[in-house]
Amino acid sequence: MQPSSKSSDPSVPVGPGARTHEQRWDSAAETFRRFVPTAEPERVAASFSRRLGPLGTFAFEVVGDMWNRPQLQRRDRSLLIIATLAAQGRDEELVLHTEIGIRHGLTRVEIEEILPLVAAYAGFPAAMAAARRVDEGLRQAEQVERLTQREGATAKSDEERDVAAATVRASLAGRAPQEPEQDLAEMTAQLGYLGEVTYRWVMGEIWARNQLSLRDRSIVAISILTTLGAEQSLATHVQGALRNGLSGAEIEEIVSHLGLYVGLPRATDAMVVVREILPPTVGAQNS
Repeated sequence: MQPSSKSSDPSVPVGPGARTHEQRWDSAAETFRRFVPTAEPERVAASFSRRLGPLGTFAFEVVGDMWNRPQLQRRDRSLLIIATLAAQGRDEELVLHTEIGIRHGLTRVEIEEILPLVAAYAGFPAAMAAARRVDEGLRQAEQVERLTQREGATAKSDEERDVAAATVRASLAGRAPQEPEQDLAEMTAQLGYLGEVTYRWVMGEIWARNQLSLRDRSIVAISILTTLGAEQSLATHVQGALRNGLSGAEIEEIVSHLGLYVGLPRATDAMVVVREILPPTVGAQNS
């Protein structure tokens, strides 16, 4: 049941513990007005509680409030959650959040561009399965029986891939680009053929595409790596994300949001990695 609500602005950032339960409920209600436009939030909350008991109450209030925090745009939150659900293989939720992502300002092209990153970081089986659920969500969002035909990636020579990869690697590492031959040689010396695949395909193809910005790709990468518990790679991508335009507060908010989708232990481990990299003032600001 909805608490008796007083006038409040749930979007105003305040310190921990400063908001009342009524204010948090109002914040959650605003989220579910977007998630379920055809139903009043009070009805959604009551339905959740009837069907799921305490789990339903918490799903409405805690998840709903998180989605309405001002530290990240709603578009960014949809981007990170679609990537996470795709990596996890959450079919029903992925269909729903594909539709929500469109309402939050993501385009069809941007949502589809998440999938190659899922293939790179979580594997092709996860990405191929997610593509089917994303298609279903896009059809529902566009209210069509069949989506228009897609085009494949533009063909590149290995030389073109290597030049693009050197630029991407320099951006992530915060340095001037190296000669592609030297850069590739370092990757293959470290990782063998896996290094060549990473360099030419992940960096030279996927990260070099312009359908998502480098900032958006960093959001997706951090989300998937947190989901998988890949802490060493996460540390590298947190440093790259700062160079790609994400603030420390935004990175912490990504991990905080993921706590509700990948579990608090995994998100806690990720936050330890993040806070080892970020300036100590960020944590105090992002509460």
